[in-house]
Amino acid sequence: MSRIVPLPEARHLPVWRRPVALLFLMAVAMPVAFATWSALLNNFVIEVAQFDGHDIGWLHTVREIPGFLAIGVIAVLMVMREQVLGLVALVLLGVATALTAQFPSLGGILTITMLSSIGFHYYETVNQSLQLQWLPKEHAPRMLGWLLAAGSGATLVSYGLIVLLWEPLGLTYGVVYAFAGGFTALVAALAFFLYPQFQSETVQNKKMVLRRRYWLYYALQFMAGARRQIFTVFAGFMMVEKFGFDVHEVTALFLINLVANMVFAPLVGRAVGVFGERRALLFEYGGLVLVFLAYGGIYFFGWGVVLAATLYVIDHMFFAMALALKTYFQKIADPADIAPTAAVAFTINHIAAVVLPAALGYLWMVAPGAVFGLAAGMAMISLCLALLIPRHPEPGNETVLARFVPAPAQ
Repeated sequence: MSRIVPLPEARHLPVWRRPVALLFLMAVAMPVAFATWSALLNNFVIEVAQFDGHDIGWLHTVREIPGFLAIGVIAVLMVMREQVLGLVALVLLGVATALTAQFPSLGGILTITMLSSIGFHYYETVNQSLQLQWLPKEHAPRMLGWLLAAGSGATLVSYGLIVLLWEPLGLTYGVVYAFAGGFTALVAALAFFLYPQFQSETVQNKKMVLRRRYWLYYALQFMAGARRQIFTVFAGFMMVEKFGFDVHEVTALFLINLVANMVFAPLVGRAVGVFGERRALLFEYGGLVLVFLAYGGIYFFGWGVVLAATLYVIDHMFFAMALALKTYFQKIADPADIAPTAAVAFTINHIAAVVLPAALGYLWMVAPGAVFGLAAGMAMISLCLALLIPRHPEPGNETVLARFVPAPAQ
């Protein structure tokens, strides 16, 4: 992968070797490892490693440490191109996932989780940057929706195989993790050699960027990270601990999520393009307030498994709308800030993520419903922040408050 191709000249390449094709290939490869790891995780740690609430909390705290340190991507980019770093990180994610079942103890699982998390978070940081650099603003919401749908489709196939073959073939955690992780690593290695290096028109800053005019984007990222952790850690754990879901039942629930996202994500992308980021995020955060309150009701009022499963699917669908946060930043950003700000944003997104899982793991042992009540409060704060997004964000009009701030002297 030594040839460098400027982005404007990439349109002369065969369709399958263009930048958008590479984005779709990576969007397909990453979820096979990560989503398979997630689907089996709760059953694996409970059945094999005998985890309880505070163990799972510590696991997810360790998993989020590389996200908190994603700002280190800026240093790596001084010696490695973004595209290369993304593919190397994807290989690391695949290899670590493949080895997960070989370390069925608390220490072993935490160690291998740390390695896979480095791959995942560094890949996601670079991937977000490349998406915003390679996709034109007018088409970005729609294409981001289709990229989400492609990832959901790939994961749907792997989950479908788990549901269909887990019991008939007597599959084990080791076999499934090895196959899923190996697939991701192989695809990333092939992409490394088959695609040229694409050179964006704007040279990215190679230092940390913190700009006052991006403050609302930073605040929304912080709240999104805190809110997401509660769902990621405890919603799936609830389905296993409280309702006794088996592996194939958890995976079947994920399958429903994937089918919903394959249909919903492209529609979300189109809706963001038509109605704007402000309305999309207000709809998302308002819906999440209701969803998390209903989660709490499952514990406070004894509501049943059907409602819990329904909320799980609805929750996933709302999170697909987070692409509006990406396009909001794309519209207000200096093009040279995209790569360093993607790293900074990932670190901000994971500040709460490092602390919350372990802390809330102990709260979970006492009052599980209170955990979801806290999430509802976080979603409400995000809703209030989203009210500050202007209808047409752009440099100089980053928030609705910008109109009240005197322009700097020329």
